[in-house]
Amino acid sequence: MSDAPVIHTQDLHKAYGSTHALDGLDLEVARGEVHGFLGPNGAGKSTTIRVLLGLTRADSGRVSVLGGDPWHDAVELHRRLAYVPAGVTLWPGLTGGQCIDVLGRAHGGLDEGRRAELVERFDLDTRKRTRDYSTGNKQKVSLISALAADADLLLLDEPTSGLDPLMEQVFQETLRERVAEGATVLLSSHILGEVEALADRVSIIRSGQTVTTGTLAGLRRSTSSQLHAVTDRPLDLEALEGITALVASTSQGRPEVRCHVDATAIAEVVGRVHAAGVHTLTITPPSLDDLFLEQYRATPSPEPAR
Repeated sequence: MSDAPVIHTQDLHKAYGSTHALDGLDLEVARGEVHGFLGPNGAGKSTTIRVLLGLTRADSGRVSVLGGDPWHDAVELHRRLAYVPAGVTLWPGLTGGQCIDVLGRAHGGLDEGRRAELVERFDLDTRKRTRDYSTGNKQKVSLISALAADADLLLLDEPTSGLDPLMEQVFQETLRERVAEGATVLLSSHILGEVEALADRVSIIRSGQTVTTGTLAGLRRSTSSQLHAVTDRPLDLEALEGITALVASTSQGRPEVRCHVDATAIAEVVGRVHAAGVHTLTITPPSLDDLFLEQYRATPSPEPAR
């Protein structure tokens, strides 16, 4: 099996009049991984996905999906991928089961055993016409048709929109199973906890450019953790490099410290806490929400392309 990336874009540009939706985007998704694709509305995520699907042609740059050109090889590539859009629109006169049939053919065919299992797990009544479905049930139709497909690549854009927490859990379980079977996933979601639970790596984009990419562990090493310590004796951290947002107080008569600690300073801080007589010590690594916000605060907005 080839080690070539399943998705590769380099210096990708796409403009709509004076609006630069993509402004030099670089993205690489390795075979067999779940890759989180993050950015606020208007960052260029949807345009990127449309380019990957061959629905929009990039103005310049390089793009490869499953080793092919999504614009010229769209028909062949669509047999090997499945797509769940952010807003699902179904045929109102068809039943849920009929819509799954139609979408399944577009995805290159379904595994009927897997389809039946997913219908049961997502608790979907496939006999109802979709005009009578809730938003969540419409989303289930799209998810079942994608997850039941024998697809090498899943492009998921806000896949759990409208689902309740129980169904979100079912989605996460089934997606992990598909990845274990060899599928690759590009997951775009505003639910950062969902991306954190599923993604092997993430890319954060802003104004059509990649801000950062890497594993969550790697990104956490480049930012700060929150520390809370209560000690027997006063703890002096003011002169130590890598400490920010330091607040010293007392807790039930004992010295108390709260601060942010860079990864490079954690060992020194922990040593000082123990030397001061540790009563309680909590170190909380940054969540994906924290990483996302910190990357946006730390990175200036790119100048518009000219």
